[in-house]
Amino acid sequence: MVKKLFLLDAYALIYRAYYAFIRIPILNSKGLNTSAIYGFTTTLLEVLEKQKPTHIAVIFDHPSITLREQEFANYKANRQETPQPIKDANPWIREIIKAMNIPLYDFEGYEADDVIATLAKRAAEADFEVFIMTGDKDLAQCVTDKVKIYKPGKQGAPAEILGIEEVKTKFEIANPLQVIDLLGLMGDAVDNIPGVSGIGEKTAVKLIEEFGSIENIYNRIDEVKGKVRDKLIADKENAFLSKRLATVVSDVPVPLIEKDLEYTAPDKEALLPILTELEFRTIGKRIFGEEFSVVNKSQAAKSSTPTLFEDPAEESDNQNDGIMAANTIANTPHTYHIADTIELHENLVQLLLSQKEIAFDTETSGLDSMDTDLVGMSFSFKEHEAWFVPAAKNFDETKIIVERFRLVLEHPSIVKIGHNIKFDWQVIRQYGVEIVAPFYDTMVAHYLIDANQRHKMDFLSENYLQYTPVSIEALIGKPGRKQKLMSDVPLKELAEYAAEDADVTFQFKQKFDPLLLQKELTTLYNNVELPLVETLQEMEWHGVQVDGNFLNEYSNQLGKELLEIKDKIFAQVGAEFNLDSPKQMGEILFDRMKIPYSGAKTKTGQYQTNEDMLSKLADEYPIIDSIVNYRELAKLKSTYVDAIPLLISSKTGRLHTTFNQTIAATGRLSSINPNLQNIPIRTDRGKEIRKAFIPRDKDHIILSADYSQIELRIIASISKDENMMLAFKNGEDIHTATASKVFNVAPHEVTKDMRRKAKAVNFGIAYGQSAFGLSQTLSIPRGEAKEIIDNYFTQFPGIKQYMNDTIVF
Repeated sequence: MVKKLFLLDAYALIYRAYYAFIRIPILNSKGLNTSAIYGFTTTLLEVLEKQKPTHIAVIFDHPSITLREQEFANYKANRQETPQPIKDANPWIREIIKAMNIPLYDFEGYEADDVIATLAKRAAEADFEVFIMTGDKDLAQCVTDKVKIYKPGKQGAPAEILGIEEVKTKFEIANPLQVIDLLGLMGDAVDNIPGVSGIGEKTAVKLIEEFGSIENIYNRIDEVKGKVRDKLIADKENAFLSKRLATVVSDVPVPLIEKDLEYTAPDKEALLPILTELEFRTIGKRIFGEEFSVVNKSQAAKSSTPTLFEDPAEESDNQNDGIMAANTIANTPHTYHIADTIELHENLVQLLLSQKEIAFDTETSGLDSMDTDLVGMSFSFKEHEAWFVPAAKNFDETKIIVERFRLVLEHPSIVKIGHNIKFDWQVIRQYGVEIVAPFYDTMVAHYLIDANQRHKMDFLSENYLQYTPVSIEALIGKPGRKQKLMSDVPLKELAEYAAEDADVTFQFKQKFDPLLLQKELTTLYNNVELPLVETLQEMEWHGVQVDGNFLNEYSNQLGKELLEIKDKIFAQVGAEFNLDSPKQMGEILFDRMKIPYSGAKTKTGQYQTNEDMLSKLADEYPIIDSIVNYRELAKLKSTYVDAIPLLISSKTGRLHTTFNQTIAATGRLSSINPNLQNIPIRTDRGKEIRKAFIPRDKDHIILSADYSQIELRIIASISKDENMMLAFKNGEDIHTATASKVFNVAPHEVTKDMRRKAKAVNFGIAYGQSAFGLSQTLSIPRGEAKEIIDNYFTQFPGIKQYMNDTIVF
């Protein structure tokens, strides 16, 4: 059997994981930033699952003074202090590694690289196939026929494995050991290895290609010409120092004990409380099976689901072996009632009318609130107690049942609590009853408390109530032909499921109210977010009229144009092919037509034919314009013109989007089914689609309202830039005013092109756009873009000062 050893560079992987989530960090309910822990653990599991190493070890840097620091005091001196979340993650990661039964190494006086190099060398001598798992380039010097670098892929991409040939190609060198010479010449900013001042990567590669090593360069220094020779002579001491610093030590006194490195299986008993405390649901289920929960109040039998680390054929003698179950409906005392007669309805109404607040939830036959049937309603006003009111089999009878609860749902002083109450509101509204304020939405409340987390009921219940609700799949099965309808579920099961939702929702409010108060969000919640719920519900309910006939005619027109373009392309190529296939498109353009291809291929070996790639070729090859035109029309037709009519409600004849209030952490609304915020506007053909949105009748109009230049007004206000504030106070067009100052012309002399460029700068600068970015946006030389930006900051110094102050802050 092949012995396969993986050596993991701990901190390289930990830092990589931390920064992968830097924009949206992963936080558990206690506020611990678990990004680094989650990313590292996921990477570790990926390796164990996909690479199946026979032996494995994780190597950390030792906190002691290293040999390199003793020789060069400034070694790694320019590194920023370790981010606190990484410091916090360190002990957790070490505990996970130990619980996974993986050996952990750190050795006094040495860095992880040295320990890795030593173990790799000794393992190769013992006939192991060795993979060094790191993102650091310096360990490439260790690559041999037995030792390879394993770089984890980014964002789901496959890992990159570097053997001898790959290292030679990547660094443009003759053998992997020359990585040391390269680093000796060009230095390494990450580790503060100085290198030779003025020698960059290209020059270093040329020198090593010609001379082979730093020693040979200085032995033949007279063969080096010009300023490069002067730089080498002036910095000779640094060149050799840097080579020594870049050379990993491969004789650390650490023994290679094969049995210690052998991978077996995790210690589940040790691992379970760690993953539970960290609230790693996905990882927990990956290791323990579907029954894993972040709550561990009691024990359950071993999961029947085979997991990543167990043989499904194995049976445990210990009935308590396995995961700890959450609090669930099965082990939590509760009283859920069924109200299915007129008398019980009336009794429940009287009971609800005597409460100050009640939780309310609907069960429906589908997920489209405007096109679904009510299966039942549930109410709760006390923890672990709730009532379920089943609906009738037809609309008219159900309407009578709902009507009995009008007094409750429209009561002006009872708080109606819902989780995504907008949905329940619209369902009930179809039966002629409203939800009248005051109301409370627990989903929106949690969105304010922690915008970056998920807001679904199951997730929040486990986090805040330490309770796992019944899953919808447990009730009706997984999606597919065999999935049951909600109306087919036996009444007792349905009542338990539905009443539990109301119960959990009621408990959410008791948890979230104090948190809103603690975070000083109560005013924002009551005065902005809750009124917005009502407004959005009203907008969704009324929808927008769409001229389906216009879209059908436009679809036919686009279809004819697409056929004409397709025939034109086929004529230019001299062959027919699938225009919607990127693979065939690439083969036609770059193999058949011999158009030069300069980009990298995809991971499956295909040519890239995306818009960026094709736009570079448009000026020289007329066929590119035809292809881009075809794609634009095909997308318009399929995504909008043909898709929108299918979403028109058969009940109202209008289009009813859903506005999401709890998606974007910035507070911005999003729109789905369809996305009305994304109807095309930039092209003439795209604008045509907007003509389909019309008033519903002669008594209504479509009103377009836009807060003029809101972002720039905010920038002017917070930066206190005098010129920008003056332009707004004088009622000037801000882009014309900007162009006038930047291009040093009178306002009446500003051309459309000048205004266009000024507009791009106004909005681009605010988001940190560089000269390169502006040059790409405006298709102008980088030098011209830089000049525009420099002039902008000269004319609006307050904005430049504000940006600088913000960076310092």
